[in-house]
Amino acid sequence: MDERPTWSRRRHRTLAGLAVGAAAFMVGALALPDQYGVTSAFLAALCGFLLVAATVVFVAVPGPDTLGTLLRTVPLAGAVLVVAVLLVLSTDDTVRRLWLLAAVAAAGWTAFAVWEGRRSGG
Repeated sequence: MDERPTWSRRRHRTLAGLAVGAAAFMVGALALPDQYGVTSAFLAALCGFLLVAATVVFVAVPGPDTLGTLLRTVPLAGAVLVVAVLLVLSTDDTVRRLWLLAAVAAAGWTAFAVWEGRRSGG
């Protein structure tokens, strides 16, 4: 059986920080007045989502160079490109520029991932 490397202190601090942030914002959502409590609840949900996403990424990509591995993953880059293009096509003019910028960035990411995959022979 393949031995998985232990997680670095940075990964542990990232997950702990997101967990503390989710808990603190949830307490804020319950204790603060209405408009601040709603904002705090949204921030708690965001921290919770990022905690789950970071845990999945850390389990799926063991070892160092997590960002480099994700940047070279063609299916991930392609999926982000498809979602960005769908958002460009489905929104009105108020946020279309934002999604167009995201689609251009995703196209660049996809091109980089494909180029890296062919360059390294993978």
